[in-house]
Amino acid sequence: MADSTSSFWGPVTSSHEWCEKNYVYSSYVAEFYNTISNIPCILLAFIGLVSSLLQRFEKRFSVLHLSNMALAIGSVMYHATLQHVQQQSDETPMVWEMLLYIYILYSPDWHYRSTMPTFLFLYGISFAVLHSVIRFDIGFKLHYVMLCLLCVPRMYKYYIHTQDVSAKRLAKLYFATLFVGSLCWLGDRFCCTHISTWPINPQGHALWHVSMGFNSYFANTFLMFCRAQQRDWSPKVVCFMGILPYVRIQKPKTHTK
Repeated sequence: MADSTSSFWGPVTSSHEWCEKNYVYSSYVAEFYNTISNIPCILLAFIGLVSSLLQRFEKRFSVLHLSNMALAIGSVMYHATLQHVQQQSDETPMVWEMLLYIYILYSPDWHYRSTMPTFLFLYGISFAVLHSVIRFDIGFKLHYVMLCLLCVPRMYKYYIHTQDVSAKRLAKLYFATLFVGSLCWLGDRFCCTHISTWPINPQGHALWHVSMGFNSYFANTFLMFCRAQQRDWSPKVVCFMGILPYVRIQKPKTHTK
């Protein structure tokens, strides 16, 4: 939402603004709540990264957690500045992240191991180049939704083949946070005129960030569990301090003669 407050970053050049007044708390931060709401996303991705590294999961999961962090940092830059170039630092990592999810979900059954990552890598680079030249708006959103929909059937397949109750709960939390976050995004996007008349703005887009931070964490944890099962690492879902779930594994010992 545009206003007359002076800004450090100059006029808004992004293709879209969200339902939050600009530069209310600082001339350096355009959308305050949409900016700080990325902090939980960064923290959750960092926790997942530490768990992945300490237990020596496959590198794909470390890269996945790092991509979640990069996406959240890009979102911070975008919402703090509302500049087109920073918008790309938010939207391009969103596509790269989904390509990485597609790889992790489908690679176990892919017989030609080098073909899939090569194609996804070239696809991601091509999108980044095009996105730096063409201002996608509706096209970007439809493209992102399409990539998300490609992941859902595979996630459901993993869910129905998983017997562990705690792991199934992770998948349910993944779908629940996706549903709630989507409602928040849609409300903020299409009901802003009505919301602006309320005494308090519920900050739907900021709630979308928080929901998707947990959504990514639950998705990553569930996929780590499924992959550990495929590798016979005896995975078990446990909770840190009785609150935050993570996967604990026990790799089979190698015997040396």
